[in-house]
Amino acid sequence: MARAELPVAPARLFASDNVAGAHPLVLEALVAANAGHALAYGTDAYTQRAEAAFNDLFGREVSTLFVYGGTGANVLALASLLQQAESVICTNWSHINVDETGAPERLLGAKLLDVACLDGKLTPDQIRAAAGARGNPHHAQPAVVSITQPTELGTLYTPGEVRALCDTAHELGLLVHMDSARVGNATAALGGTRAALRSFTVDAGVDVLSFGGTKAGIVFGEAVVWFDPARARRAEYLRKNVTQLHSKMRFISAQYEALLRNDLFIDLGRSANSAARALYDATRHHASLGLSTPPQVNSIFPTLHDPAKSRLQHWSFFWDWDPAAHQVRWMTAWDVSGDDVARFAAGVEAALQA
Repeated sequence: MARAELPVAPARLFASDNVAGAHPLVLEALVAANAGHALAYGTDAYTQRAEAAFNDLFGREVSTLFVYGGTGANVLALASLLQQAESVICTNWSHINVDETGAPERLLGAKLLDVACLDGKLTPDQIRAAAGARGNPHHAQPAVVSITQPTELGTLYTPGEVRALCDTAHELGLLVHMDSARVGNATAALGGTRAALRSFTVDAGVDVLSFGGTKAGIVFGEAVVWFDPARARRAEYLRKNVTQLHSKMRFISAQYEALLRNDLFIDLGRSANSAARALYDATRHHASLGLSTPPQVNSIFPTLHDPAKSRLQHWSFFWDWDPAAHQVRWMTAWDVSGDDVARFAAGVEAALQA
């Protein structure tokens, strides 16, 4: 039987939320920031307004520093919390452990204590077990717990779960870092309001937050937020020390001012999440894909075998996730349209019929 022809490929990729462009309102903010001159290194009016916007977002005074990218944000956040001979408890799936080329360990000299987690989420008992080496002079001393929200596996911590982790960590004398490169997606999934954001961050006891922007519609740049400004004092100097101090800071902060205005980052996260759910609904009837549970945010992890997988990847690229299990990842960005979803689902249908 002749294999089914693939339809016209979607205009947008399902490979990552990093492949999308910037939102028009962000680009307008960049153009406005480009007019005239402004003082450098974060002493400009754009940065002051963006910092004030973060205070308003969290309903309290926080300290916010802008950096180049996600790895830099995590390195700076951890650097502000760690001393020599200390370590970070994280999951085996975490970005700092798998996808940052050893940057936290090389730049900070800190050991990462990775804990095996099937769903990408730490538990209080795992934190207690990993902290068991405290006091042993032959081991790097656990000082920080780093969690990811949402996780690399597309799962979410509930606000209650974050609170339980933070309570356990603080009871043990540990500080908590949250890596939230997809903070808009998490917020949209957990209620879609500023109160929802606060419920799993500052209200839950998180000490420092890597607040993602690149995956949420800006060109470049990330933010690091300390909920106790006193903990950020060293970070103001560490930012340059870890090569994250941008001279023309207004071009990062102006983007964040646009992203936070009218909660645009939540709207864009909601759009990406909705597209993922639509794709799940359009493809879940294929038993071979193994799609048994709806996506919590904007990522789907189906099972795909060759030749269908290779044919689809050549037609509209997406990444392998676990080659041994024939698992791939489909991820929706903020600008994926209903037409994109329909075209991609039609391509999956055609490839699986071959």
